[in-house]
Amino acid sequence: MKILVLCYEYPPLGGGGGRVAKTVAEALVRRGHEVRVQTAALGWRSHQETIDGVEVFRTASGRRRPERCSVLEMLSYCVTSIRPTLAHIDRWQPDVIHTHFVVPTGALAWLVHRLTGTPYVLTAHLGDVPGGAPGQTDALFRFIAPFARIFWHAAAGLTAVSAWVCTLATRGYGRAPKIIHNGIRLDDTAARTDAPGDTVELVFIGRLNPQKCPLFLLEVLALVPAKNWRLTIVGDGELMPALREKLAASGLGDRVQLTGWLAGPEVEQVLHRSHIFLLPSTFEGLPVAAAEALKHSLALLVSDIPGLHDVVDEGVNGYRLPIGDTAAWSARISALLADPAALAALAALQRASWAKAQDFALPHIAEEYEAVLEGARA
Repeated sequence: MKILVLCYEYPPLGGGGGRVAKTVAEALVRRGHEVRVQTAALGWRSHQETIDGVEVFRTASGRRRPERCSVLEMLSYCVTSIRPTLAHIDRWQPDVIHTHFVVPTGALAWLVHRLTGTPYVLTAHLGDVPGGAPGQTDALFRFIAPFARIFWHAAAGLTAVSAWVCTLATRGYGRAPKIIHNGIRLDDTAARTDAPGDTVELVFIGRLNPQKCPLFLLEVLALVPAKNWRLTIVGDGELMPALREKLAASGLGDRVQLTGWLAGPEVEQVLHRSHIFLLPSTFEGLPVAAAEALKHSLALLVSDIPGLHDVVDEGVNGYRLPIGDTAAWSARISALLADPAALAALAALQRASWAKAQDFALPHIAEEYEAVLEGARA
């Protein structure tokens, strides 16, 4: 099967959605399919490359920053990718188009489908559905939701990355997608059997923005009486200056490391040496970092929001805690660090995370996408 992937961002550009697109594309190549990606370039210089068997075509669209994309830059991607996408259809003749994000990419897929008849599958991630990013995209969706609904209903197949995204998409667009979780490779790691030692390693991975609440973590840890922990914060973003300032004033500087963005192998190393994954977000779809934490046998302490229910079984492999409740978060972390018996309980949570990771095994996830794509082209 020839599969043309449309995604407005593809690593090294973008965040979790782009990483999902890349993981799925590469998994489908390993299953014997031919895969091309039509995405945006950084700046105004188009180029082509092959990454792990996937042909990636990056078209100049004026994107200015690798980690962020404005609405105008999204629109620019759709406009500048029309001709290249039609060229792929004409010369390469894909069997099906796999489109990531209802908006903006759904608009491009819908137009190409109308012009060529090529069927497309649409995958929703979170911010591309009404209610996915409350307070951030509400006004935008009041305008674009009717158009997004057209893109959604014209698709030959629909998927969503979590139960919560499925609920929002069904509610907002009136047609239920199939839930296919974000997949992770498990063939390059194994269950950890080592218990935490004298120092418990905590880790946060993500963009440093208000949604992810990194400043909140410093407030929480300042209330933890135990000192047998270290925190690594991996990521960058608009809150980095404020985070540095707060860290300097907190007295926690000797136990908190700010790494900025790291390459994939370096992130894997950080996860492998850690014990607890922290994510106090206000909203999420299904963050790739949380799935990766399962792979490395980390206990998860996360906000009690629907988008994280798929990765945390309460009291089994972690805990879901109230958003913004410093007392609840500090109490839970303190309980996990209190004494040898608590550390033994922490080790049990970690083992349960490895078992939970099997639900996200990439071969199974790729097989599910393959079935949807095959069904769409029929």
